[in-house]
Amino acid sequence: MKIAIAQLNPIIGDLSGNAQKILETAKQAASSGVRLLLTPELSLCGYPPRDLLLNPSFVKAMDITLKKLAQDLPPNLAVLVGTVVKNSDAHITGGKTLFNSIALLEAGKIQQYFHKRLLPTYDVFDEKRYFEPGLQANYFSLNDINIGVTICEDLWNDEEFWGKRSYAINPIADLSILGVDLIVNLSASPYTVGKQNLREAMLKHSAVNFQQPLIYTNQIGGNDDLIFDGRSFALNRQGEIICRAKGFDTDFLIVEFEETQRDLQLSSVSPVYESEDEEIWHALVLGVRDYVNKCRFSQVVLGLSGGVDSALVAAIATAALGKDNVLGILMPSPYSSEHSISDALALADNLGIKTHTLPIGELMAGFDNTLVDLFSGTEFGIAEENIQSRIRGNLLMAIANKFGHLLLSTGNKSEMAVGYCTLYGDMNGGLAVIADVPKTRVYSLCNWLNAHSNREIIPQNIITKAPSAELKPGQVDQDSLPAYEILDDILKRLIHDHQSAEQIVAAGHDSAIVNRVLKMVSIAEFKRRQAPPGLKITDRAFGTGWRMPIAKAVSSQ
Repeated sequence: MKIAIAQLNPIIGDLSGNAQKILETAKQAASSGVRLLLTPELSLCGYPPRDLLLNPSFVKAMDITLKKLAQDLPPNLAVLVGTVVKNSDAHITGGKTLFNSIALLEAGKIQQYFHKRLLPTYDVFDEKRYFEPGLQANYFSLNDINIGVTICEDLWNDEEFWGKRSYAINPIADLSILGVDLIVNLSASPYTVGKQNLREAMLKHSAVNFQQPLIYTNQIGGNDDLIFDGRSFALNRQGEIICRAKGFDTDFLIVEFEETQRDLQLSSVSPVYESEDEEIWHALVLGVRDYVNKCRFSQVVLGLSGGVDSALVAAIATAALGKDNVLGILMPSPYSSEHSISDALALADNLGIKTHTLPIGELMAGFDNTLVDLFSGTEFGIAEENIQSRIRGNLLMAIANKFGHLLLSTGNKSEMAVGYCTLYGDMNGGLAVIADVPKTRVYSLCNWLNAHSNREIIPQNIITKAPSAELKPGQVDQDSLPAYEILDDILKRLIHDHQSAEQIVAAGHDSAIVNRVLKMVSIAEFKRRQAPPGLKITDRAFGTGWRMPIAKAVSSQ
């Protein structure tokens, strides 16, 4: 029996458009002799729909669209579609009003529903806000093959693999007890660096442990701050990967279940990425492309300072949207070095993007004249420095408003963590492209890009010169911050590893530096709360999964 994986890129809330994508893929599957087509979790509405699910008319429209899709599908093809189903017992049990479900569509009708059993409530996930967990193991029969159905998180509770149990049940184990021939998993699993290795290791353990072939179908695409990488795959009973879909792109794969051997046969296996930098690059390009397109923009604008952060963002935007859709703005001040301008122009020339130069010296003088009496008797400091950043932010927003462009902000994770950024200045924008990319990784990505391209995309001087905001004469970042290698290691231990100050110091860091960094992270929370959405590439980003209070005691512990 032929089974197809439809690795789709839905638009959240676009019920008719998403249904059309499923229908087109179903026709392709039918013409290839496929008997069963798999689509991702909530493929009909896109994941995550969040509070759209609180709108009863949206839920009703989803049901209507699903029934129409069932009628339109080719005959002799069964399709598993991700949707939501009303919980008819909610008024009795006091439970949530919806299930996160998979619908089996065949012969013009909805034949069966399967409900997600494990509902994640960590990091970016908040499924218990909307859904009631399913209570039963889910399977159906097709061509005398018993096929178990699981949804995303249902895979992630193997006590032997994790060394702990996060939920009371293991849906994979329950299906194995029922004696199914094959388990399919329909997922919308967000990307983080290295996550695919974990997925494949986890499912290999389950396949071998339960002697069950497994097919994992994942969504792709950028939805707000989340990026979905696809890379759907399947394993045979021996835990060998027999197919793998492309990363960060739609794909269509066919695998065959051999009835005599009761196992999956070898199919197409896309190669793994050679490095984390390559993987991150593709993730960020997809994230920018989908955010821009799904928000109905066509062009972007950004400030080009001649620094490494704006250079990387410009390169990502150009790869995502094409050189004709990226506009770079140079805004030199009296403190800007000659190489900042020449480096920015060289970058633009390498990328082939348009630029405009808007000197801000006269605007700075205007602010100084306006504030001269009020600021009389005070010394030049952060307030005056930030005026420069806010002038630039205003100019960029004016250009974005005038021409309907999306403004990309260029701050990295290291700066966002410690507040080394200016509200209503360099933080202005509709999307923070590298807000989850530490400074050291920014340099690594630039070096990878140049090596991968076999030519200089990012001018070498941008990579080698000391980073500087250039808001006063001779300024460099390390006047205010520890060296980025030190800062990023402290931030990783604090943010990702949840280490205390004592543990970070014990790892070899100076206690005064550690305490200063922890304090800076704490007091910068109000800035992060006002930042544009940032693309998530790590397991701990300053986005929907970061829920720190703003008004709190400031501690360096």
